[in-house]
Amino acid sequence: MRVLTILAALALTACGKDPVVIDGSSPENFVETTEAARRDLPVADRLAFDTALKSPPGKRISDSEAEAAEIARQTYDGMTAAEVVEINR
Repeated sequence: MRVLTILAALALTACGKDPVVIDGSSPENFVETTEAARRDLPVADRLAFDTALKSPPGKRISDSEAEAAEIARQTYDGMTAAEVVEINR
């Protein structure tokens, strides 16, 4: 019985996938990969991720959503959703 438990755990680990990496090379790729990366997060971290996308580090004081989106795209390029949440804590 113990062997079956270990084999089941190993099978689940092998089925695990790498987290989605955010691609900031274009606005379209950014939207697609941030949506996919968000699904990698636990529900509790999704609000923090959404907030980080709207107010990235380095955003100047302004209400420009376009400016925030461009800064977020450049800042978070190559990161996972978990990394985005972590640097914004």
